[in-house]
Amino acid sequence: MTIRLPAALLALGLALPAHALDLTEMTDAERDAFRAEVRAYLMDNPEVLMEAIGVLEQRQADAQAANDTTLVQVNADDIFRDGHSWVGGNPDGDLTLVEFIDYRCGYCRKAHAEVSELIESDGNIRFIVKEFPILGPESALASRFAIATLQVAGDDAYRQVHDTLITYRGKINEASLARLAGDLGLDGDAIVARMDSAEVAQVIEENHALAQRMQITGTPTFILDDQMLRGYVPLAGMREIVTATRAE
Repeated sequence: MTIRLPAALLALGLALPAHALDLTEMTDAERDAFRAEVRAYLMDNPEVLMEAIGVLEQRQADAQAANDTTLVQVNADDIFRDGHSWVGGNPDGDLTLVEFIDYRCGYCRKAHAEVSELIESDGNIRFIVKEFPILGPESALASRFAIATLQVAGDDAYRQVHDTLITYRGKINEASLARLAGDLGLDGDAIVARMDSAEVAQVIEENHALAQRMQITGTPTFILDDQMLRGYVPLAGMREIVTATRAE
C-alpha cells in the first residue's frame, strides 16, 4: 500500500528525494516513526498548514488567472467587437470594461451605481454591457426588452432602459415593460413587438455561447482588458485594478 503525504505538506514543496516519499520502501517501524514525526511537527507548528493552504490557493489563483487571460485572448472579437452589444463610457478609452449582467441579480444591482461612478469619474474607460439572463423568465424578458430597445430606439434609449431595469422592483411582464417604455417616452408597442424577433434571440444566444466558452456561470462577471473579475468588486477595488492595469 502506498501512503501519500498530506496535500498541505506537498504544497510546501518539501525538498526530499523521490524515494523518501515512498513509504512502501520503509519498514513498519520506520513508517510508524515517520508518521509520528510528521504529526508531532504539525501539532507543534499548526501555522504550517495555513501557510501550505495559502501557497496552494495562490497557485490555483495564478492558474485561473492565466487560463482566463487565454480565454479573453481567444474570444477577443466576440467580447470587445461583437457589433450588437451596447457601448458606453468613453468609446475611445484606453481601457475597456465588459460586464455580463442579469437584471434580477442582486449583486449586479449592487454593482451598478459603483460601476457608473467608476466610468464617470475616470473618464477614460470604454464600457460594454453583455445581456446574460440566467435567473429565470423575468430575467429573459428584461434582457429581451433592453436589446429590443437598443435595436429599435438606439443607444440613449438603451441606457435609459438599462438604468431603469437594474433598479426596477416590480413584476416584469410585457404589460409592465410597455408601461415602463411609455414612462421613459419610448414607443413601447414597437419595442415589445421586437422582443420576440430572431434578431433579439440571436443576441442572447450568442452571449450565452460566449459565456460558456469563457466559463462564466454567474453575474456580474467583468472583463477588464485581458483579465476576468468573477463576481462583485467594490468601487475601491475596481479603482485599484484599473490603476494596476494601466501601470502594466
